[in-house]
Amino acid sequence: MSGISKGALKLHLLQLKCHFTWKLFLKDTEPDELEDRLNNQLTFLVTKNKYMVYNLLAYVMHLKGDYPKAIANLEKAEEMIKENNPDGTDHRYLVTYGNYAWVFYYLNQYEESQNYIDKVEQIHKELKDTPDQAEIYGEKGWTLLKFCGQYYEEAKQCFEKALELEPEDPEWNSGYATVVYRLEGFNGRQCPASECRSIELLERAVEKNPNDAVVKALLALKLQDLNRSKEGKPYIQEALEQAPSSPYLLRYVAKFYRRAGMVEEGLKVLKTAIDLIPTSGFLHHQIAICYRRKYFNYKKKSGNRNMYKRQMDRESNDLVQNAIFHFEKALEYKKTFVYAYIDLADMYSEVKEYQKAEDTFQAVLALTNLTDEEKQQIYYNYGRFKEYGMRSEPEAINYYKKSLQINIPKSEREFSEKSLKRISSRKIKNNFRDAEAFALLGFIHKTKGEIDDAINCYEQALRYDPYNEEYVSELCELKLTI
Repeated sequence: MSGISKGALKLHLLQLKCHFTWKLFLKDTEPDELEDRLNNQLTFLVTKNKYMVYNLLAYVMHLKGDYPKAIANLEKAEEMIKENNPDGTDHRYLVTYGNYAWVFYYLNQYEESQNYIDKVEQIHKELKDTPDQAEIYGEKGWTLLKFCGQYYEEAKQCFEKALELEPEDPEWNSGYATVVYRLEGFNGRQCPASECRSIELLERAVEKNPNDAVVKALLALKLQDLNRSKEGKPYIQEALEQAPSSPYLLRYVAKFYRRAGMVEEGLKVLKTAIDLIPTSGFLHHQIAICYRRKYFNYKKKSGNRNMYKRQMDRESNDLVQNAIFHFEKALEYKKTFVYAYIDLADMYSEVKEYQKAEDTFQAVLALTNLTDEEKQQIYYNYGRFKEYGMRSEPEAINYYKKSLQINIPKSEREFSEKSLKRISSRKIKNNFRDAEAFALLGFIHKTKGEIDDAINCYEQALRYDPYNEEYVSELCELKLTI
């Protein structure tokens, strides 16, 4: 390599704004699943910005060590940008050329890498009087949104910066509304109506980008969240008229139907979508949820009646097996799908396949990079399995406590607290000298910051079990906080 050292080249590369400098880590995604998802988007999404998908695919190929495919995807991105602006220089080349520079660097083709660095600098010179940051912030926002849920907050910040520079841009408005919508429900969070910003952002996105059927469906779902389904339904109908064969739209339409109690309609829509993308873990999960809903509705309706019992058992079993099949398929295609693991384990437990349920819970607990919200939900559901499936109260208590210790105000934390209170109440009812029951109540008060009540409970526990080292230690720790 002439003219520039490898070290100096690396310094120039690190200054580029592209996927290779955006801190997209392999540990945060499953490359094969992401590649499959992006290829499906190229097939079915109607957007002028498919070059962004090709850019991200090129980076995924880098993660997989497949540099010929990385270059092929960058060539596709370049072609698409050129189609929209055949005669002039375009800011949209900046990220693509930055990615090229990094790919050639990894291929040890340093002069070619330098050529693309020079191209980036030339674009900056030619377009010095026009802003380029909005385009870069916008593409980074979409990239983070597609890459991993843990990156949503940073994606939101990118779209905010893009909109500061180009407030009327339809793509940045759609991206900002989408990421805020997802954050409000991320990992099962429940956003109070008074704090839901996504509703106005989605309305603005629909106004700025009326051809975006998916954004209309998200607006309908948010209205449904706020018990305004009647207002949301016209958006669903309008979106369906615009894109009746888009699997990305159909999955949201099905969710709207299912939550409105229209399970059969939801299943019909999902089966259309799964025919288009048979490897979608998300779609299989949604189908499984529909079958699970039908099963529990059927179970509730049939009750303990003996009439037609054989027929009901057969139909009930078919619904359960369909749910299990599609939960399993969801995990086959999306191996890090935490909630599919939990749902599958619960269904195994429902049909008394306890070892399969145990193995499934162990598999999800073994996943790396679990969020606290995910851990909280896993612990609560694992506790229920231990209590009702395995009849192991000590293990159930252990996992309920783990869930309660994660200080995130989700329903699973509330349910774990109720479960521990229920167990302690039953213990005291059976034996008013049950030290463990009072210690459990002390633990609950401690996690809620109710120190005086916690001290009283642990003192009561020590009254009935005076030599218990755990209770002594907890009491001493609590008294030190006063």
